[in-house]
Amino acid sequence: MLTFLTFVHMVIFISLTLHALSRQDLSSTTRIAWIFTLLVLPFAGIVLYFLYATIRFNGRAGRAHRMAEKATAELVRASGDAPDASKYGPASSFATAINGFGVTQGNRAELLDSPDEQRARMIEDFDGATRFINVFYYIWVDDETGRAVAQALMRAVKRGVKVRAGVDQIGSRAFLTSQTWKEMKAAGIETQVALPIGNPFVTAYMRRLDLRNHRKITVIDGQILHCGSQNCTNFFYPIKPKYAPWIDVMVRFDGPVARQMDLLYAQTWFEDKPIDLEPWRYEVTSYEDGIPAQVVGTGPTLHKGVTAQLFARLISEARHEVILTTPYFSPGEVVVDAIMGAAVAGVDVTLNVPRRNDSGFVGPASRAYYPQLTEAGVKIAEYNGGLLHSKILTVDGEMVLFGSTNLDYRSFDLNFENDILVRDPKLTRDLRARQQEYLRSSTPVDPQAVKNWPTWKRIWFNAFTVIGPLI
Repeated sequence: MLTFLTFVHMVIFISLTLHALSRQDLSSTTRIAWIFTLLVLPFAGIVLYFLYATIRFNGRAGRAHRMAEKATAELVRASGDAPDASKYGPASSFATAINGFGVTQGNRAELLDSPDEQRARMIEDFDGATRFINVFYYIWVDDETGRAVAQALMRAVKRGVKVRAGVDQIGSRAFLTSQTWKEMKAAGIETQVALPIGNPFVTAYMRRLDLRNHRKITVIDGQILHCGSQNCTNFFYPIKPKYAPWIDVMVRFDGPVARQMDLLYAQTWFEDKPIDLEPWRYEVTSYEDGIPAQVVGTGPTLHKGVTAQLFARLISEARHEVILTTPYFSPGEVVVDAIMGAAVAGVDVTLNVPRRNDSGFVGPASRAYYPQLTEAGVKIAEYNGGLLHSKILTVDGEMVLFGSTNLDYRSFDLNFENDILVRDPKLTRDLRARQQEYLRSSTPVDPQAVKNWPTWKRIWFNAFTVIGPLI
């Protein structure tokens, strides 16, 4: 019997190894990682390969999402909302190619301050809505913030405002069983649960079970947009209080970029509904003194590596300074090479990450990159005042990308994410000042101390980077 099982394993191992070698979507590092996994985990590796070796989003929801992406892109082209982005640099052109969203003009932007202000301004906008409100949150918690937002949405419904609310099934799983969620549905709010698991065996056949919709979208009347890293929960995040407070950044936009984000919202909304973009055909006010901004929406429906390429392009445009703020740093070779290349070229590059990380995987994986980054001249600082959850990239004090995307494999290839790319000195200056506040509450990493790490520590950290490519 043992001989037979060994023979079966060898046949399957050889077959899957040949399959991995024949694929065009895997890097050489990922191929080696999967072959190693198949070898050392005889049968578990086979199951893992079938479940996680490809980024699948098929079935009815996957087809519907792709159709909605195509329909929204056609709507943008037909309405003339996709102007030439080439004058804004290669990164803007590349971002436009991702979604078809060009650089919108005439937007007003305001960096919001404290979590209390962020929530108060959003609820104030909800209470001022006259036509519709569209919200989607990866995490919605039935706490003070979650209930206050829900109550504001229910007040809007009573005024005759159309309200749509969506959440990710895993990120908001506790909220979906709450009384607040039931009250929202009873009040007339149209709801959606993205990426539901359902029967896990059937779902695993259609798509990867660990795909997530990580977006945080708030659009009011197609004119106002709240965008950033904050989920719909208190800043002390009761689910993981030991890492509190969670430090987020939010920006309020007024202008055409809100409509772009609303179209990105529609792509998820129509995963389980017939596509009807008529409610998304409306005019938006632009301002003569406004700034350019464009939405960047990424996810598993795109080619693998697109997000990493975008970050690499943004970093490569730097001439003087790059500041990266992220809670999770495990980006892979493309982005790390771009960061080191900028530093070697004389660009002042700073990376700010949390000292304590709620992810047992990403924390050690982040530190595995410290030796090569510090050797290249990158300055690294670890934030001390809670979990630094903001995701901000500023370039030369003139360009900024911020939103929901972390600098890790999951955000790059498995999550649906939403960000905004802005070329404006004032907003960039404001967000850079926020980054400087974070740095003042951080401890610089000593390059010499990193160089003197004992061998066991290097092995421990590097072991986590081996796992990363398996996604």
